Amino acid sequence: MANSSEHERVLELQDHIIGTQNVADFLERLSIMAAEALSRETSSNIECGVTLKRRRRTFTVAGSSPRAVHLDEIEQSIGEGPCIDALRIKEPVLLGNVETEPRWPAYREALAAEGCRSTLGVPLEIGEDAAAALNFFATSTGIFTPGIIQEACEFADIAEGAVKLAVRLGSAQSLAEDLTAAMESRTSIDLACGVIMGQNRCSQAEAMAILTKVSSNRNQKLRVVAEEMLSNLAGGEVRTHFDPA
Repeated sequence: MANSSEHERVLELQDHIIGTQNVADFLERLSIMAAEALSRETSSNIECGVTLKRRRRTFTVAGSSPRAVHLDEIEQSIGEGPCIDALRIKEPVLLGNVETEPRWPAYREALAAEGCRSTLGVPLEIGEDAAAALNFFATSTGIFTPGIIQEACEFADIAEGAVKLAVRLGSAQSLAEDLTAAMESRTSIDLACGVIMGQNRCSQAEAMAILTKVSSNRNQKLRVVAEEMLSNLAGGEVRTHFDPA
């Protein structure tokens, strides 16, 4: 692969990170790009699914088409196949022919029923506690030659940096959402404490102790108790709002 081509792909992946709303959208676009890249090289219709591994579990997160997602999910539901093995050994794993391959009998039978004849799993290293893999599917055999496997690996090498960045941005987004939710929860508790202080003419510490005791007696979270109390006072659902700006 030429250096100019690699540079173009890196820029394209970075553009997609900026242009997508979340990590799932980016990974879907990544799977489409991967499928298109190998389809051009093989002059065949190659489809691609993206598998994510976290905390020893693997699951399908994106695909170049609904069929690609379905084919990838088959492997995850059965629990064996080249993509799962690629994640485990951190090397590409090929299923060249569903009729002659001795490994993964249940998976091969399911693929054959779907008209898929060969697959290729290529791992991506994206962090200490997570990994991903590109799962390529072809409707005929002899597609994933050594040259095509090398092409898939080079694409994966280029994609790794973009995927790491996307996942990092996604984690930051989740953290911000969690922080906002926590602050909204804190607002409910503070409002409830204010009501208790007004009703009982007590200090904030004493109001918090009352709220905590009710929470313990009911075996409910402090936030839930606070929101229920505010809701009862208002005669309906109370929503707190926190503007992070």
